[in-house]
Amino acid sequence: MLFGYTKYKKNLLELFNALNGTNYEDENELEINTIEDTIYMGMKNDLAFMLETNIYLYEHQSTINPNIPLRDLIYIGIEYQQFVNDKSLYLSKLQKIPTPKFMVFYNGTDAVDDRVELRLSEAYEHLAGEPDLELKVLMLNVNEGHNKDLMEQCQTLKGYAIYVARVRKYASELNLNDAVERAITECIKEGILVDFLRKNRSEVM
Repeated sequence: MLFGYTKYKKNLLELFNALNGTNYEDENELEINTIEDTIYMGMKNDLAFMLETNIYLYEHQSTINPNIPLRDLIYIGIEYQQFVNDKSLYLSKLQKIPTPKFMVFYNGTDAVDDRVELRLSEAYEHLAGEPDLELKVLMLNVNEGHNKDLMEQCQTLKGYAIYVARVRKYASELNLNDAVERAITECIKEGILVDFLRKNRSEVM
């Protein structure tokens, strides 16, 4: 919600610039086209968006999931279906498609390096030589204290990491509802995600 809802595209643009070292200023250049639901599989992705001629698939995980590359392969196939029609694939002219970029933001409690590359080929049985089909996903640890340069470049992500760390800390002492309430109140008081938490307090709870 913090990055994927249309009304918070400014947060997504801030995150994108921090990740890519860019300086885009117009949030309307981002076109969010997240898959809301793939009924036949009961799956949906977290966030997909277009910028210029590229398509970006971002996932959020609180547990380590080695199947993210396979899931992204399914998601990108669905996304590409929106850009082509059946006839265009049988013409002699090359059908151009957006260049994909895959990323997962991890904030679970297991120890994980700041940056980890996940590969689809790791799932292949009896792979011999180079795989004919590969898909790489960059997993970033976004827990408090990790990827410090990125956090400084994206204060919204840093605020989210601080909020999650507060909830976990207080949940070891209080029941979860009280822990969340305390974390929200403290973050607002300290200027962390103030606008978002004030407007969406009930949803966060």
